[in-house]
Amino acid sequence: MDADVITIENSRSDEKLLSVFREGVKYGAGIGPGVYDIHSPRIPSTEEIADRISKMLAVLDTNILWVNPDCGLKTRKYTEVKPALSNMVAAAKLLRDQLASTK
Repeated sequence: MDADVITIENSRSDEKLLSVFREGVKYGAGIGPGVYDIHSPRIPSTEEIADRISKMLAVLDTNILWVNPDCGLKTRKYTEVKPALSNMVAAAKLLRDQLASTK
């Protein structure tokens, strides 16, 4: 497959899809496992998303991990999407800062 990044619906599977990478399967490009379930109206907190990303970093290298929602946002209203995406961005920034300070 000629793709720069593959995204996978991860949050609803309890990260079962990531288990193949834990078992040693290699994918030669970026991987974007979903960090929150867009099918739920619940808005995940920054801390919740950061925790999920941290678990992903235990399986995937930082240079291939892409942070994104589980899939498209068409089932959600703007009032739900904006704070959820803002929390996702804040979580990514938080972890980037933490990773940069450990180098």
